[in-house]
Amino acid sequence: MSHMYVQALHVHPVKSVAGTAPDEVAVEPWGPAGDRRWAVVDIDGNVITQRQQPRLALAGARPLGGGGISLSAPGMPDITVEVPVADRLEPVLLFGSKVETVLAGEDGHAWFSAYLGEPVRLVHMDDPAERRSVDPEYALPGESVSLADGYPFLLTTLASLDALNELIAQGAHPGEGPLPMDRFRPNVVVAGAAAWAEDGWQRVEIGDAVFRGARECGRCIVTTTDQQTAERGREPLRTLAQHRRIGRSLAFGRLLVPVRTGTVRVGDEVRVREAH
Repeated sequence: MSHMYVQALHVHPVKSVAGTAPDEVAVEPWGPAGDRRWAVVDIDGNVITQRQQPRLALAGARPLGGGGISLSAPGMPDITVEVPVADRLEPVLLFGSKVETVLAGEDGHAWFSAYLGEPVRLVHMDDPAERRSVDPEYALPGESVSLADGYPFLLTTLASLDALNELIAQGAHPGEGPLPMDRFRPNVVVAGAAAWAEDGWQRVEIGDAVFRGARECGRCIVTTTDQQTAERGREPLRTLAQHRRIGRSLAFGRLLVPVRTGTVRVGDEVRVREAH
């Protein structure tokens, strides 16, 4: 196996909103520090993602000290939103499951409502350890997660993206490729691995953090959304459906759960134990 290392790190403070690419991140039990601790919900309390509102891709969220965020979007003034006081919990629905959150201030609600053109609210997860468990089908006891889809970390590899783009180029819609990595919204991007090697990774060590490989990442319509324009196409789902079906998933990337916290940095060596 060739030398593998972290090529990039990504943190998305608000679910489905563009984030940042720091040089290092602190690994917490429920994900990268500050990742997906905020979300936008509709008036019925359903979490809104790019599935319903592709324009969320064009908004940006930058983490601030203390857990607050700075928000930006085309045609909107930049604003800062502080972490709300958790004096009252607000139940929201994430993929049909109830999750307790805390309502942000009115300025956060008004900003996202004006940007999306519908009445919405901004919520914050105050304590992931108390609020939400990892997908129970693949979780171990006590594992928790933020407002990410179901797992604390998503790892992807440059070689798998190259292989996928080669398949797209050979398919019915070659003009949609090559796709950039931001379509997949990973937390950790690894260079130096073989294409699709991550499918078998059971234990991943990066810096002083250790992760267990929970499962492959099943992809959804968000991956067909150009993160720079919010326009949708057919790829990569069309090609994944032809070449990357694993069980019920159209798979790209590996979902990880921390078993030892620490810090990971761009350039860190990635050490792997594969399935036998």
